[in-house]
Amino acid sequence: MNEGEYIKGRGAQLNSHNPFFKQQLVREHVEGIDEWDELHTTDATQYIEVFPKTILNKIESPDIGMGWSMNPYQGCEHGCIYCYARNTHNYWGYSAGIEFEQKILIKKNAPELLEKALMNPKWRPATIMFAGNTDCYQPVERKFEITRELLKVLLKFKHPVGIITKNALLLRDIDLLIELNKLNLVHVSISFTSLDEKLRGLLEPRTASAQKKLKMIATLTQHNIPVNVMLAPVIPAINSHEIVDIIKATADAGANSINYLVVRLNGAIGDLFTDWVKQNFPDRAQKVLHQIKTMHGGKLNDSRFSTRMKGEGNFAQQIHDIFTIAKNKYYKGRSMKPYNFDDFQLPEKGQLSMSF
Repeated sequence: MNEGEYIKGRGAQLNSHNPFFKQQLVREHVEGIDEWDELHTTDATQYIEVFPKTILNKIESPDIGMGWSMNPYQGCEHGCIYCYARNTHNYWGYSAGIEFEQKILIKKNAPELLEKALMNPKWRPATIMFAGNTDCYQPVERKFEITRELLKVLLKFKHPVGIITKNALLLRDIDLLIELNKLNLVHVSISFTSLDEKLRGLLEPRTASAQKKLKMIATLTQHNIPVNVMLAPVIPAINSHEIVDIIKATADAGANSINYLVVRLNGAIGDLFTDWVKQNFPDRAQKVLHQIKTMHGGKLNDSRFSTRMKGEGNFAQQIHDIFTIAKNKYYKGRSMKPYNFDDFQLPEKGQLSMSF
């Protein structure tokens, strides 16, 4: 990228090297690659259909708990610069950088695979989380509606589901959420990073605005659908000063619970974030990076269970204390109602549909 250039609407501003590739494609002799600019600088999003054989992933992390996750899409157009899921794009042959935001893999057969899994006589109901990796309500969902079809399957089987999203497109499916909630089968988590629209636009350029997220919380609450807020990630000297304001605003909107995570920059995300913070906050970039390292044993990333999500050290403790005080003040007495695992049933023969 030339000095002064910034790709608007994208979080990452470069393509990090895929560690699975032994070679890198570079632009050294532009006169010999006439179509380089067209092929490698286009800002258009590409939708690529893939054909998985399974759709459910067993959650085994002690930091998250038991259950399953499911991702109808790989890659995410939201463009969150801090997203840990970026590294998974390497397995598909793409970069964790701009390509993660531009090349979206579509699993059209996901509803069929889910129904097949739930029909297995050995299946026992446990929470299925949408999506665990990339946002199931990212912009591509408006076109393909795979998440909506998945919710229809879960409603048919009366199976519990957890949803985490940053996109107000979720409200398109309020009809299904209401029906799921009647049986205590759904929890919704709204991921929140900032009330500052300029900052949100830099951190996660294609997500819903803060006001739309607050409206989403209020709408779900009006229908008694349990709403959790994920204040994540807390980034030192970027959004850490907003902790109290976000807790108050989301509580005022009606959310039932709130939690937080501190930023950790695993794999290629360290380089992508470092480039991003130097471009957008050159005056404090080194301070931000240093404080992130102080929470993770001197590194940008920490893979240790139990400490990686909350961090350690003085700054991590300050975040914990501020969060706890504000939560006790604004969320006192609130909680998420439990899931119902008792009504799971196989649909009648006439209700089965393996094509969507």
